[in-house]
Amino acid sequence: MTTAVKPATARALFTVEAAAEYLSFGRSTVYELMAAGDLPYVKVGRSRRIRLVELDAFVAQLQPQTN
Repeated sequence: MTTAVKPATARALFTVEAAAEYLSFGRSTVYELMAAGDLPYVKVGRSRRIRLVELDAFVAQLQPQTN
């Protein structure tokens, strides 16, 4: 019997490490964004999880830099 592997975007909740990979950020940056309130998260026991919709909303609100 084979087990189907879901793509990363099929997840409902991401660990900090998985969210960092999804965003192409460092783990520390994700923790800083959560502490600042810029990236909402949920606590499950002692763990923090970030919903996919929150990650996508964060990316959507980013403004391109103009020099």
